[in-house]
Amino acid sequence: MIEIRGITKKYAKLVAVNDVSFDIRDNECFALLGLNGAGKTTLINVLSTSILPTDGTATVNGFDIIKDSDSVRKIINISPQESAVAKNLTVRENLNLMAELYGIENKAAKIDEIIKKFNLEEKADVRCKKLSGGQMRRVSIALAMITEPQVLFLDEPTLGLDVKSRKILWDIIGELKSKLTILLTTHYLEEVEFLADRIGIISRGKMKAIGTRGEILSMTESDTLENAFLNLAEEEQ
Repeated sequence: MIEIRGITKKYAKLVAVNDVSFDIRDNECFALLGLNGAGKTTLINVLSTSILPTDGTATVNGFDIIKDSDSVRKIINISPQESAVAKNLTVRENLNLMAELYGIENKAAKIDEIIKKFNLEEKADVRCKKLSGGQMRRVSIALAMITEPQVLFLDEPTLGLDVKSRKILWDIIGELKSKLTILLTTHYLEEVEFLADRIGIISRGKMKAIGTRGEILSMTESDTLENAFLNLAEEEQ
């Protein structure tokens, strides 16, 4: 679904992403791990066509992120770290606004379907500023899903949530991942173990390891994913 070839992104002397190449498979949940500043969000911003790479390119379902950026945007969506939810609107109004922007047909039925899927029935007509952090994150992902994307970028979707709220979102993401391709960034290793089919570990903009949990444990001779991650990312500390 995603083919990444030699992606580099520089900001003056800072190299945020350094010659990264790898593939993400169709209907795979791929977790991208790294310490703060490792290049995770920059890579997502490049792949989602928010920013241009300095070098290299990538394709999403065959569409080049530079040459075919409009086509790429039609088949992807993103739930960013900072929620794009309009807090003075209700959940339903937020979804309606997004449906209007994307020209979605049968929007009323689609909105009802999304509200049910994300367990937001009781909050559908509540202004989002009154929602809990977990409910707000559900709305953020729901807004990204109303366009029925082929690829969903989730940038730290459960950051700052309590254990119960994280588990609710994990269950929702777990149901979604059989229907589309997901690129997930997170600092919660238990989230990776629960959701990810494969894992990439990035450090100082360079991809250090890619594989299943078992493959990464084997290549780092580690007994836990935490130890494997620390072994590969320790140079940043």
